[in-house]
Amino acid sequence: MIEFRGVTKRFPEGTLAVDDFSLVIPARTTTVFVGSSGCGKTTLLRMINRMVEPTAGDIEIDGESIRDRDPVKLRRSIGYVMQNGGLLPHLKVIDNVATVPVLNGVSRRVARERAAELLDIVGLDRGLAERYPNQLSGGQQQRVGVARGLAADPNILLMDEPFGAVDPIVRAELQQETMRLQHDLHKTIVFVTHDIDEAFLLGDQVVILEKGARVAQVGSPSEILEAPANDFVASFVGIDRGTRALRRKRTANGTVLVDSSGRAQGVLVDEDT
Repeated sequence: MIEFRGVTKRFPEGTLAVDDFSLVIPARTTTVFVGSSGCGKTTLLRMINRMVEPTAGDIEIDGESIRDRDPVKLRRSIGYVMQNGGLLPHLKVIDNVATVPVLNGVSRRVARERAAELLDIVGLDRGLAERYPNQLSGGQQQRVGVARGLAADPNILLMDEPFGAVDPIVRAELQQETMRLQHDLHKTIVFVTHDIDEAFLLGDQVVILEKGARVAQVGSPSEILEAPANDFVASFVGIDRGTRALRRKRTANGTVLVDSSGRAQGVLVDEDT
């Protein structure tokens, strides 16, 4: 479990990125921070592994303050996946994935064996292991990034807008892969995105943020949709514009659900057939 206790972050130039933020992130679930650019969501994420230090307040992991943890050891115990993969261009795929275990003292041979297994887990052909990052597609690079984040078998996995730079089809595939991995591995995932649809798809707990990382609403996707806390939330999730309203439309091939613009959003299935 991760707990933020009255956390504030003010950068040296005076920018107040996070203003008195408190939140409990349950273990072995996916919590998504979602909000517009500049609202502080990435700063919150990076404070968990001390890449950014809080100005005030505290963060605890399983009841222990991260201030009492060596920052390097803390970072190596937490998986981190960023946009564009963040891979080391001079290392082969297999060695990118093996990086953290090797730094933690695991032999290169054992770390590479585990890295090969992780390529299987994230759906990559082992034939890619000896390639360099620039020889991979964007989607493949992101999968390698996820494998590297899992390499030390961390309890916590931080994901900072990991799918923002890939095309919509690949993004959808990676979202499904993330849900499959969470179903199989049961990590504590903290995911950052500006896309509310992605947040609702992946999150057990969704945290909608305003500027300064002020919490507009926390809840499950269904709780937020059923009872938005205020006008800001209703607008952010699209309720006030009717974009979440669906209606039935009969076609020659069955009944589909369309949104307020007439775009198909899904197929209505008769569970009795």
